[in-house]
Amino acid sequence: MDNVVAIEIKKCSKIYHKNGKDIVALKNINLSFEYGKFYLIVGHSGSGKTTLMNILGLIDSKYDGIVKINNKEVNNLKSKELAKIRNTNIGFIFQDFYLDNFLTAQENVLTPMLINQKKYSYKEMEDKSKILLDKVGLSERIKHFPKELSGGEQQRVAIARALANNPNIILADEPTGNLDVENEEYIFNLLKEMSKNFKCIIMVSHSKDAKKYADVVYNLENGEINYDKN
Repeated sequence: MDNVVAIEIKKCSKIYHKNGKDIVALKNINLSFEYGKFYLIVGHSGSGKTTLMNILGLIDSKYDGIVKINNKEVNNLKSKELAKIRNTNIGFIFQDFYLDNFLTAQENVLTPMLINQKKYSYKEMEDKSKILLDKVGLSERIKHFPKELSGGEQQRVAIARALANNPNIILADEPTGNLDVENEEYIFNLLKEMSKNFKCIIMVSHSKDAKKYADVVYNLENGEINYDKN
């Protein structure tokens, strides 16, 4: 899947209407994201990063322009069709983990598989959840609840959960924002390794060290995007 385009957006713009004023979040963005690469998007608060990630993740469908996932235009798809593409093609990792505190690490990873209703037996899903947690170094913690895990461990559970339905695209929104330097490095290395396995990784981060891991870096400022040459 090398050099195969995962997501493409053309002439993408987004305007919010608030208190009688137009707030331009994105201005005529043209981007292409390939499988097997780790992309980093940097920008100050209010630069449009969250808006862009919501569009890439098919969460926001109210914008101007064209968005393609695996060369399929998604602009005019119904919400049910968008949800299906999102659940099978895209994994999300967030700064605040969003784990269910009443579920164990393993149960948190099982949840997307149960929601997606794929034709797996529960035993197969259990086995897969164990494999994913082992992959992120948590084979000894699968029965622990989030409150019994460190911040770094919780984020690793969140990454395992993001991989539950084997998506080819991973969107990571400030995945290390609440972590110390050691755990930050671990997560960045994990995402880098995932990109080498021909997944498309798109990350938003304020971390100064994130650029060391990315293949391509974009600067987003005032709704406009530029390639970072540094």
